Amino acid sequence: MRIARFSYKDTPRYAFVQTDKYDGKDYLVELRGYPLTGQQVEPTGKRYPLDDEDVRLLAPVIPSKIYGAAKNYRAHAAYMAEHGQSSNPEPPEKLMLFMKPSTSVIGPDDPIVKPSCSKDMNYEPEVAVVIGRMARKVSVNEAMDHVLGYTCVNDVTLRDLQKNDPMWTRCKGFDTACPLGPWIETDLDYRDAKVSFKLNGEEVPEARGTTADLIHSIPEQIAFISSFATLLPGDVIMTGTPNATGSLKNRDEATVQVEGIGYLRNVVIDE
Repeated sequence: MRIARFSYKDTPRYAFVQTDKYDGKDYLVELRGYPLTGQQVEPTGKRYPLDDEDVRLLAPVIPSKIYGAAKNYRAHAAYMAEHGQSSNPEPPEKLMLFMKPSTSVIGPDDPIVKPSCSKDMNYEPEVAVVIGRMARKVSVNEAMDHVLGYTCVNDVTLRDLQKNDPMWTRCKGFDTACPLGPWIETDLDYRDAKVSFKLNGEEVPEARGTTADLIHSIPEQIAFISSFATLLPGDVIMTGTPNATGSLKNRDEATVQVEGIGYLRNVVIDE
């Protein structure tokens, strides 16, 4: 099931995304209620073509907090060391986390605004987990009971600032640094979700990967975070970027794709 947040004539709404079996097109089936709180939702009877010019997909959630897993793939840890972004090619033994604020979230086709303080902004394609039930001190075995679904995320990072920012607050927390979308997919093989990235329409082979190679699995990430902080419905966990990253420049088109979810496209503009 795909759950989208969208605006129609500038009014935000939620919908199920359904493919019509007759014309093959995607439609937004508007919902009454808020699907992220576990309350029952029902269709309003209104349906909008996804390509309607008055329809605009929004970030599927505005989370209270966003956690990111750093160096959670061996290939990415080695890549960072090879390119002078880290002194250690080995990933950390324990899960290493950082946070992004809710003000960093943007949706599909929203512009990524490159701050004037940086000369090297990078893309990081990832699978994001969206929490559906409050999670506090849950075990690894219980963790997935608290997941609503998954979406695409681009963990945009100011790489040059990262070298002098040990807490990664500015380099990962600036406005527009967290594109999310296009919707939440509730039915995904999270153990082997394949991630890819296109820059200006051309695939970057070095950025490909799969969650099968995660060092700390998604259930382990949820259990670890919930051991010290309460995860609320709508909160997001960025599970890690699988391999190489690269620079984003003015007018670049950045597209994150996760097989089984869809794609998230944003264009870069200079501040």
